[in-house]
Amino acid sequence: MRWGLSRLRRTTMRRLLARVLQLPPPLTLLVLYAGLVALGAVLLKLPFAIEEGFAPDWGEVIFTSASAVTVTGLVVVDPATTFSVFGEVVIALLIQLGGLGLMAFAVLVLTMLGMPIGLPRSITLREDLGQTSLRDLAALVRLIGIVVLACEGVGAAALGFVFVPDLGWGAGLWHAAFFSISAFNNAGFSLFPDSLMGYATDPVVNLVIPALFIVGGLGFAVIADLWRHRRWARLALHSKLMLVGTAALIVWGVAAFAALEWRNPGTLGALDHGWERLLVAWFQGVTPRTAGFNTTDTTAMHDSTAFLTITLMLVGGGPTSTAGGIKVTTFICLLLATNAFFRRSTELNAFGRSIPLEDVLRVTALVAVAMLFVAAATFAVSISHDGQFLPLVFEVASAFGTVGLSMGATGELDGLGRAVVIVLMFAGRVGPLTLGFFLATRARPRVRYPKSPVFIG
Repeated sequence: MRWGLSRLRRTTMRRLLARVLQLPPPLTLLVLYAGLVALGAVLLKLPFAIEEGFAPDWGEVIFTSASAVTVTGLVVVDPATTFSVFGEVVIALLIQLGGLGLMAFAVLVLTMLGMPIGLPRSITLREDLGQTSLRDLAALVRLIGIVVLACEGVGAAALGFVFVPDLGWGAGLWHAAFFSISAFNNAGFSLFPDSLMGYATDPVVNLVIPALFIVGGLGFAVIADLWRHRRWARLALHSKLMLVGTAALIVWGVAAFAALEWRNPGTLGALDHGWERLLVAWFQGVTPRTAGFNTTDTTAMHDSTAFLTITLMLVGGGPTSTAGGIKVTTFICLLLATNAFFRRSTELNAFGRSIPLEDVLRVTALVAVAMLFVAAATFAVSISHDGQFLPLVFEVASAFGTVGLSMGATGELDGLGRAVVIVLMFAGRVGPLTLGFFLATRARPRVRYPKSPVFIG
């Protein structure tokens, strides 16, 4: 009897898995990510995952799990004090799976076991990695695994020199590993209640943590291109746009933050030395690129600096990366299209290459949908929470960009507000993949209508 029930359960699971894999690739990813969020919430609700004296409800553990899977970092409870080491390990695993990509992780395991990937998994993997071709997907996934292990290993070893002297061997090594995983995956989860404010002027933290989330935010396609070619002239146009755009946004973010906050007594003005202010400005100028860590009090920033941070969070990092936002290449293509319009040019050119009109239309659609989604979410959150408007916009931008920076409004939201933020984090992580699939699918018109001009502006 037991054998029959066990066989029935296995058969049911196989059928369920087969049905999931037969779904369209974007819907498959949605189901897998949602399932991981549910599994993470169940694990975080276990008694030995919670510290004694704390009792997070289901809404709080679901929020934490969703934030980890979407590599966002927004929290409604303090992970360091609420969850045990087991709970922290669960959060780290959720971050790793969410950042690496569920399908990429699954294919990596299959290739290590020597099992064939198959066409359905390859198509889903292509959507998860934002690729346009099925060629060399397995090689790209193997490279992703090598890069992830190498970067997180080196990062953990370097951070160990900071945390081990302060916390001891066991806690220090665990903090080093956790922060390395969180940083490379642009998650922003911290095991300290004040994020990294206690290490605001530590040179190792200010070097290693930004290096991890900048590399993670470039995108695996760029890393693979750099690995294969290693010469600027041979790099793909996408890689060149990402590298130049990332460098420009870093310079702009750091310089603008330093100029706006230099004399603010709540942030940079509280530091005595100029080099300390520069270190904090450096960190806070790059962390809005979906990293989510902070080394100064974000609630004390000027409104102008908060708006600057919002714009950087909405742009985000690179496609096929652990970062969120509309993506750097999308932003650059939008600027190039605007420049071409004012120059009366019919083509978009960059680095001796032409950008197809189809890509421009995709960029326009992606930005339009993203802005409408952010506007709708801001409206919904403002209904559920009658507080200052700027912090609410800040939280919405942070959730959509999967950043994790907060001005304190997330913890004050009611059930409706938190649900909106969960949906927004989920959309920020999985939404661009789903939208990209539909934008890449062509449908021939059955009826062609005569053209007619529309007056704009």
